[in-house]
Amino acid sequence: MDANQLLEHSRTLQKALEKNEPSSTIFSLLQPLEKCTPSEDALRSSKVGVVVAKCRSSKDPKVASLASTLINKWKAAVHKKKPGAASPLPQGGLAKPTANGVNGTGRSGTSSPAPPVVKKEPAARKYSVAPDKRNAKEDGVDTASTGDATRDGCTTLIYNGLCFMSEESPDAILAVSKTVEQAAYKEYGPDTGTNYKQKMRSLHLNLKMKQNTVLRRDVFNGSIDPKRFVTMTSDELKSEDKRKEDEKLEKENMNKAMTAVEEKAISTTMTCGKCKKSRVAYSQAQTRSADEPLTTFCECTVCGHRWKFS
Repeated sequence: MDANQLLEHSRTLQKALEKNEPSSTIFSLLQPLEKCTPSEDALRSSKVGVVVAKCRSSKDPKVASLASTLINKWKAAVHKKKPGAASPLPQGGLAKPTANGVNGTGRSGTSSPAPPVVKKEPAARKYSVAPDKRNAKEDGVDTASTGDATRDGCTTLIYNGLCFMSEESPDAILAVSKTVEQAAYKEYGPDTGTNYKQKMRSLHLNLKMKQNTVLRRDVFNGSIDPKRFVTMTSDELKSEDKRKEDEKLEKENMNKAMTAVEEKAISTTMTCGKCKKSRVAYSQAQTRSADEPLTTFCECTVCGHRWKFS
């Protein structure tokens, strides 16, 4: 990657950060830089080091780790190319020079300071059970971070949903779980009341559904922003298969409800919108999922006009 390409890549990464692009996008922009060891002049002209340094504060452990690795790698490479960058001194400092100007180690009496030690990022923790058996307890993660037992418990619920059937590291999943809980508390707070608890339970149950692989993936990688995730409706949280299944059930129930019956209840309180008479026969049926209201089917016994409402 030459200086011009590096400058263009730096600008692209800067724009992605300014637009708050998902962490998966930032990570994909950082990856090509692993194969690049730019010169000091290239680093200064492109300012790529400044932009990458901003990524070290990312909430995504993968992004922060890669950014730190790149910065440390470039620092070491620049230092190595500087004039006078020599081997580290022997323990005890400089030895006294002898008459011929050579010290006790056989080297000249002058030496450059040792290069900085490059810190290695700690390896991500691994999970120890099958993906379908994973949960916060089995992964050994500590979800207590808010000082509130209810909020910490809800962080655990989200973690248990996200780690189900996942091969990601516990630390990465925990970071996302905390972000989701914070977004939910901000949306349904300022306390952990009924709305907050019900929503967190609903999110947990939808994440734990085996067929909801896409939802778990999109929440983890940031394709679904935490702020949007905590406000999604029950229909939006469903998997595509579940949505089709419910549509099929609704259609079947609708067909059954529209089948002629021998006897219907007669209401004198409902009025036909067509003839304005109050002789309306009606029946009710569950045409949607169990948590939805019944659908009422009406037929005017005077003019035969039909309609329905929920």
